[in-house]
Amino acid sequence: MTPSIAPSSLTVWRTLLALSVIFVLLATSGWTGPPRARAASPDAWEAARAAWQAVRVDGRTPPDPLSPPAAVAAFFAALRPAQRARLARQHPLVVGNLNGAPVDLRYQANRRTLRRALATERARVADPRLSPDGRREAARRVHRFTSLISTERQVLAFDPEGRGRVAEVLGDLERAERVSVVVPGVDTHLLTYQRTARRYTAPYGMAEALYAAEREAEPEVRTAVIAWADYTAPTGVGVDAVTGRLAAEGSVRLASLVDALPGTSRVTLFCHSYGSVVCGLAARRLPPRVADIAVAGSPGMRAQTAAALGTRARVWAMRDDEDWIADVPHLDVGGLGHGADPVEPEFGARLLSADGVAGHGGYFVPGTESLRNFAVIGVGSYGDVRCAGAADACRSGIHGATPV
Repeated sequence: MTPSIAPSSLTVWRTLLALSVIFVLLATSGWTGPPRARAASPDAWEAARAAWQAVRVDGRTPPDPLSPPAAVAAFFAALRPAQRARLARQHPLVVGNLNGAPVDLRYQANRRTLRRALATERARVADPRLSPDGRREAARRVHRFTSLISTERQVLAFDPEGRGRVAEVLGDLERAERVSVVVPGVDTHLLTYQRTARRYTAPYGMAEALYAAEREAEPEVRTAVIAWADYTAPTGVGVDAVTGRLAAEGSVRLASLVDALPGTSRVTLFCHSYGSVVCGLAARRLPPRVADIAVAGSPGMRAQTAAALGTRARVWAMRDDEDWIADVPHLDVGGLGHGADPVEPEFGARLLSADGVAGHGGYFVPGTESLRNFAVIGVGSYGDVRCAGAADACRSGIHGATPV
């Protein structure tokens, strides 16, 4: 007699089978292969950190780079302008990535680090000891760093080591009434940060489109948008993409960024794909000034419901009907998978229309309803939000959000 299998056990076995199939497909397609980026140099950061902590300013030791942003801000507030400038000049890698340091000082420090990194990559391009692939990668990095060092760019964070990390501000961050943070997903690094082809699938293009749409939606509202590629994202849809390790590390960095934002502006997070996992894990740590978290093409937020995220921010979700992420199992078995589907009604997110989107990478393309919805949420015009379906349930309970 064949033993019966309980429904719950059957679900688990089906889930494991689905995951096994996914991993086989990923492995045979080469998506799980190691990245080709040059190796990181942990000594660079350790050396910079050690030099920073050896500094004395009027007999005081500067705060550790991992200190809370409030402690960092207090330290810099007590310095004279010349002292701040000297620290940025002598310790650009630390100051440029130091949450809580004055924004303009970070821009200056990162410009200095960019110049050094650019010189390094130019030397690598001409180095006959490198392979052709190595020289080509160096040339791509030269192109990227040359673009970032342009006078109009406002680089809030920059680390050239390994695949690299970067964050950039569009608009006046210190005067903004509303700040939007774009949190991208897999394959985010310096060389994918900005693209000419498929422009709006890259972090900079996403932020650029959102900033323009917000200014169009509410020209009188002072806005700023941060293209946040300042975490180590998974490479391809491999093992790292279906676990939460890198998202957990990124969530700490994201929460620190938000804690360090100047002023009293309201903040919205726009989280795409694996970026929504980062946002989900950061949610509990976020300060009350974060009013909204909007996710698009999400594989899950590492929570079974919006309430379980532990945030007072409104949670919005959207997904295009043609987005392949819908075929990924929304589950969490032994740490594999990211939990419930945010666009399922049971999750409890406010469901947004994504009309006009073309697949997983199309949510920030100008002219789409997804981008329009992002923009009106970003500027706080909740009455102009268009919900998924014919109902206006996604605007329910928001003060001043009357049906369009």
